[in-house]
Amino acid sequence: MWKKNYFQHPNALVSSKATVGDDTRIWAFVNVQAGAVIGRECNVCDGCYIEKGAVIGDHVILKNGVNVFEGVTIQDNVFCGANTAFTNDRHPRAVRRDPWVLEQTLVKKGASIGSNAVILCGITIGEYAVIGAGAIVTKSVGDYEIITGNPGRSVGYACRCGRKLSGDHFCAACRQQYIFSDNKLRIKE
Repeated sequence: MWKKNYFQHPNALVSSKATVGDDTRIWAFVNVQAGAVIGRECNVCDGCYIEKGAVIGDHVILKNGVNVFEGVTIQDNVFCGANTAFTNDRHPRAVRRDPWVLEQTLVKKGASIGSNAVILCGITIGEYAVIGAGAIVTKSVGDYEIITGNPGRSVGYACRCGRKLSGDHFCAACRQQYIFSDNKLRIKE
């Protein structure tokens, strides 16, 4: 008998054709479709939906009600707050006369997305970026960038610890210094 190496709540639906990594926890009323991939040591909270073709890395937290559709890739160590919504169709219609075009969305490692944020398809959210609660993200987001509002706009940069950097790219909380190099924010060595 094959043994699952992850926790599945009795009220969760997980297709036998989905891939789920070791020590992941899948809670009540979650629906994981065939062809979905979830990494190791993730926490998928109540009411999440993970569609075929969605890819979720290791150590990812999906709080209650997160929808991850086909074409969305979430890398390692990403946090998605409750009711984060990803899209995969810029021109949705109940009845289509033209062929559907799947647009890929990438959330890079370490990013944090606040509750009730909406992430439009076809964009990239950079490493350690922070998306504020309720933000509507319509364009790609740079590494460490903080986005808030509707439509989402940049309001500064975040440290890897999640705190906002000062104007000189210094984190008062963990004392890390950052510099701009090649038009990218990087940790000062």
